[in-house]
Amino acid sequence: MSMGFTERARTRMVALTVAAGLAMAAVGCGGGGDDKKPDTSASASKDRGSAPSAQEGKAEAPLAELKGKDGLLLQITSAQSDTGGFLTVNGQFKNDGSGSLVIPSALRGDETEIVKHGTSLGGATLVDSKGKKRYYVLRDTDGRPLTTTGLTTIESGQTIPVFIQFPAPPAGATDVTLQVPTFSSGTIKISG
Repeated sequence: MSMGFTERARTRMVALTVAAGLAMAAVGCGGGGDDKKPDTSASASKDRGSAPSAQEGKAEAPLAELKGKDGLLLQITSAQSDTGGFLTVNGQFKNDGSGSLVIPSALRGDETEIVKHGTSLGGATLVDSKGKKRYYVLRDTDGRPLTTTGLTTIESGQTIPVFIQFPAPPAGATDVTLQVPTFSSGTIKISG
């Protein structure tokens, strides 16, 4: 039974990584060209996402907005719990600054297993204050964090879709705090 659970997690991670990679390819080209749609960032890259992240808010206000340095924002658009025991947090980086920004490598945290896989959101944690628990980013069998990876730079006014997967807190935990290195914390509401 745990083998099917691991295979589903790996399949989801691969699908989300492919979607994130396509978004990064469009971002790296400076205006798209490879995508079928014009630069609509989050909605264009999520068309190929898996079920847990398919319902990303398009025109809705973000659940939370975490502020980073120099105008870099992390806007959380959904936090969806699924029956497999995962909580998938979707959002986007947005550059509200006047110039190009480098995505901080500190986002990956300092755990050796995660650091060796490059820049990611592997340092993020989720805090359930009522349950007095802290949740860390899930990893695959090779130690790769189940988050968007390969983050480099973001141009002024640009957005980059991202996701982070955690173990799902108990059903009673509806409001949790998302903590991401170098960003302010934000409280998000879990839907499930």
